[in-house]
Amino acid sequence: METKDILLELRNRAELSQDELAGKVHVTRQAVSRWENGETTPNTETLKLLSKLFDVSINTLLGSPRQLICQCCGMPMEDSAISREVDGLFNEEYCKWCYADGTYTYDSMDDLIDYCAAHMANDSFSCEQIRAYLKETLPGLNYWKRYAAIGGEEKFDEFKKQIVDEFNALHIEGMPEVRELNALVGEFVNFEYTLPNGTKTKFLDDSVTYLGNQLPCDYDADRCFGILSNMDFLLVCTYEEKGANPELIVYKKR
Repeated sequence: METKDILLELRNRAELSQDELAGKVHVTRQAVSRWENGETTPNTETLKLLSKLFDVSINTLLGSPRQLICQCCGMPMEDSAISREVDGLFNEEYCKWCYADGTYTYDSMDDLIDYCAAHMANDSFSCEQIRAYLKETLPGLNYWKRYAAIGGEEKFDEFKKQIVDEFNALHIEGMPEVRELNALVGEFVNFEYTLPNGTKTKFLDDSVTYLGNQLPCDYDADRCFGILSNMDFLLVCTYEEKGANPELIVYKKR
C-alpha cells in the first residue's frame, strides 16, 4: 500500500474526519486532503506525530519500504516488536527486547549470544549453529560496530573504565562517585542548554549512542546529575524529573 492509502485507512479506522486529524497533527485540512490524494507526503516531524497518534511505525506509514532489522540482535521487526522511547515514539533501529526507554539491554555480545542460543535452539538449529550464525552476523550491525571502532569488547571495557576514572577526576561538588556507564541513545539525552550569552544549544547527535549514567544529587533531592561521554568529550549536567530544566556543568574535550 502507498502512504496515501495507509493514511486514509488509519484515519477511517480511528473514525476521524480530515479536519479532526489536521487538528491533532497541527496542519490544515487541505494538507490532509493532499496526503490522501497522493499529491504530497507528510514531513518528518508530522510523520512522528502520525506515528504516535496511530501507534504505527514511520516505516509502516511510508508503505514499509524496508525490512526493519534490530541493529543489536538482528531480528526482523514488525511494529509490535519495535522499541519505544520514553515519550512513546518508536525507535526503529532496535527491538523492544534490546532497547527500551533510552536504555540498551546488552553491552556484551557474548551475553546476547548466550541468551539467544539458550532460547532459540530447536530441532532445526542447534545451540552451536545459532552461536556460529550470530558471531558472524552481529559485528556487522550498527550497535556492535562501536566495539570494532575501539578494538573489540575487551578494549571497550578498558575504554569504559578510563572514562569512569576521568569523570571521577573532575571532583564535581555533590556528584557521587561514578561506578558504571550504560549505553544511551542520543535522542533520549540530547537536552537543550542555555548558554551564558542567552542562546540555546544542543551538543549531541540524536542518532548516536553514548556512554552515560544518571546519579543522585547530594545537595538537591529534586535534581540529579547526568553524565555522558564518547571518544571525544565528557559532559556533566543536572536536571529535574524527566529532564526538566537542564543545566550544563561541564563540557570537556578529551
